[in-house]
This record gives sequence, structure tokens and C-alpha cells, in this order.
Amino acid sequence: MNPKISKIIHEIRSLFILVIIVLTLKVTIFELYIVPTGSMENTIMTGDFLTGNRFIYGMRTPDWIGIPFTDIGFSVPSIKFPPFREPKRGDVIIFKFPRDTRQKYVKRCVAEPGDIFEVKNKVIYLNGDPYPLPENGKFRMPSTLSEAFTQSDIFLGNQGNKDQFKKLKIPQKGDQIKVSPENAKLLLHLMLLDGHELKLVNNGIEFPFTMVSPDELYRRKGKEEVYKPYYNWGGSLLVPWLDNIPKGSLLIDGQPISNLDYYTVEQDYYWAMGDNRDDSLDSRFWGFVPKSYILGEALFSYFSLNLETWLPRLDRIGTILH
Repeated sequence: MNPKISKIIHEIRSLFILVIIVLTLKVTIFELYIVPTGSMENTIMTGDFLTGNRFIYGMRTPDWIGIPFTDIGFSVPSIKFPPFREPKRGDVIIFKFPRDTRQKYVKRCVAEPGDIFEVKNKVIYLNGDPYPLPENGKFRMPSTLSEAFTQSDIFLGNQGNKDQFKKLKIPQKGDQIKVSPENAKLLLHLMLLDGHELKLVNNGIEFPFTMVSPDELYRRKGKEEVYKPYYNWGGSLLVPWLDNIPKGSLLIDGQPISNLDYYTVEQDYYWAMGDNRDDSLDSRFWGFVPKSYILGEALFSYFSLNLETWLPRLDRIGTILH
């Protein structure tokens, strides 16, 4: 073989191996993240570049292979290795967003499985005791929403508002929840997040449930056609937070849910919130973080860029997150 061609092939092979090694490290041990929002200010600033530890809670092999920043790809079986420890209150966690798993969120874990979570006058209470605001946490709005005011977009629709959130138990593996109309939205969320197939059947027409929000798809893709498959826009897809769910028979994995008296929760769940409490889209609005969705712990900022001036923030480089 021509020496020049042989050298080119050798270089290509070396580059390919290097790319494989880098990608393997990225999805199993360490990963780099760019923070686009201010929900964790001032712990994490908009424009921070973060390093995440992906093996602390149990290293995982990839569960999806495809073209980055697109939905073009396919799911593959994933293996999880034993964790060094479990997520705990106070950890800054990185997780797949439950309403669009192609997005990754960074928030603070504020409640663990089994905790009784509540917010009164902006203060978090866990199991009846106040949970302190993190060192760099803040409130941007001086006013507090009234206990009588109900936000329509709050989780489960009947928990109050972001400043006055009614008591809610964070589900843990083995919990039994009564199958009843008053628990309907809670059960729909948990069954879907546990990986079950849910669908409503009305006069022979099937309405499948999904946890994927069309609003999140639109925000990520910027295309209005993402709404077309959903029930409110003439399609058949249902989401568990919908208020106008049609009547019909609910099936779980093909069996009538009426066959169940109780549903047994199949994994632990967590509650995540931003340190910038008045400006954070967090669990108060979209609910629980399944243990299986937690990817790792955010460690430190290795670089930071002011997105308004596009100048680096040198004082943020090396900032350890706590």
C-alpha cells in the first residue's frame, strides 16, 4: 500500500478511536453542560459551563444513540452500575426533564423519597420542619402569592401556587396509592414515569398518554406542527396534566385500570427546585424526578460566558457548586 495512504488510514483510525473514547467518557463518567437559564442563580449563572459527575449515582451506558440536538436516533438497552451513593437533599443534580427527556435540567434536590413537602409563604417545609434557602439562593419578587390563589399551571392543578404549595408526599418505591378519581392525575404521572403504557378507549377510538409536552417540543424545535398529534389540537395524544381528558375506559399495559384497587410505585422519586425560587420552572410546576432520570451531580464551573456581552467571567472559572 502507498505509504501516504497508509498514513492517512492510520490517522483516521486514531482519530476515530479518540472520538469513541471521548464520547464514552462523556456519557458514562464526566459530561459538560452549558446553562442557558437563570433558575439556579446565584449558585449557577446563566452562561456557566458545568462539569457533571455521572458515576456518583451509578454510571449508566447510553440508552439512546442518534444525531445530537435532534430526535433522529433509536433507543438501546442501558446498563446501570452500582452507585457510590444515592441522591440526597442539597445535591445539585443533573437529570432528564420528565416532560421532554431530550432536554437535561440542572436543579437542586430539595426533597427525597418519602418526604412530606410543603411551601408556606415561600419557605419550604420538609416533614414539618423549615428547609433553609441555599447559601446563594434568592427571591426576586418582594410580594408573596396569597394562599387563596391557585395557579392553573401548578403540578396536579390543585396544590395551590408556587409560594403556597400544599402538602405532598414524595413517592418512594413500594408506596401503594389507591386507584380513585381524586388520585387520577397523580397516578397517571407515576404510571407513565414508571414506564407503563396508558391509553383511553372511547367508542373504539384509542387515546394514548404521553409525558412529552408539546410546549416543550415547540420550545426545542420551533415548529408548530409538533402540536398536531395532541388531543387539544385535533390529534389523539393525551398528557396527564390535561383538564379536559375525554371520558372512556383507561387501560394500563392493555388491562383495565378498574382491575386495580391500589397502584404500587416502582421506583423512588425526588423533588427538584431552582435556587432562584421566584424565577424557576421546577417540580412545583411539572412534578417528580424519577430516580431513573437522574444522570449525575453538577460539580463545578470550568468556564463562564456573559451571554449579554459575550465576554468571559474569569471569576466564575473553577467555582465549586454547593
